[in-house]
Amino acid sequence: MPTPAVPDIECEQIHPALVVSDVRAAADFYTTKLGFWLAFTWGDPPSMAGLNLGNVQMFLERGTPNPNGYAVYFVVGNADELYEFQRANGVEIVQEPGDREYGIRDYRVRDLDGYELAFGHHLFNAGEPIEIERVDVPVRLEKRLAALLHDLAEHKRMSVNSCLEETLLHTLEGVGPHTKSQLKHIEALKKKHGIDYDSHASYRFVET
Repeated sequence: MPTPAVPDIECEQIHPALVVSDVRAAADFYTTKLGFWLAFTWGDPPSMAGLNLGNVQMFLERGTPNPNGYAVYFVVGNADELYEFQRANGVEIVQEPGDREYGIRDYRVRDLDGYELAFGHHLFNAGEPIEIERVDVPVRLEKRLAALLHDLAEHKRMSVNSCLEETLLHTLEGVGPHTKSQLKHIEALKKKHGIDYDSHASYRFVET
């Protein structure tokens, strides 16, 4: 009998499941110490719980933990920010944050049952350097927008030039360069600098 062709399957989500000794205690640890939020519990006492971190959901199931060789990896918007939250909550740090050769900045912690959890964000400066020549372009920006750009570049640990280039390159491909956490920060910067106009406002700008 011929081997069937590999089907073209779409998979939008994966839900890791960890076996824990006490679902309620584990769920409390994940929500108060690690920054997850509780989606549901099943049973009383609970035999299962669902936890969310951003758009990712994982399950905790009651049983005998077997953490040897098991780890769950989460790609997040800002690993350093999450690390500071978890460290401040006394979570056991297995590996400190660092830029890895596989293009991600990450760290590892251990939960109550001994499982290792890794959290990381992509490093977009990975890869071979690209030699360029920069040229002066006469650019004048609206004052509040320029202040936001300066703050955003500082937040992203970039120069203003690099931040503008990143935004322009993404715009030319019809996508945005910012993560969800960065977009939240941008909203805060808009309020800070009093930016009350929309993305089409530049058509109506008149210098005073």
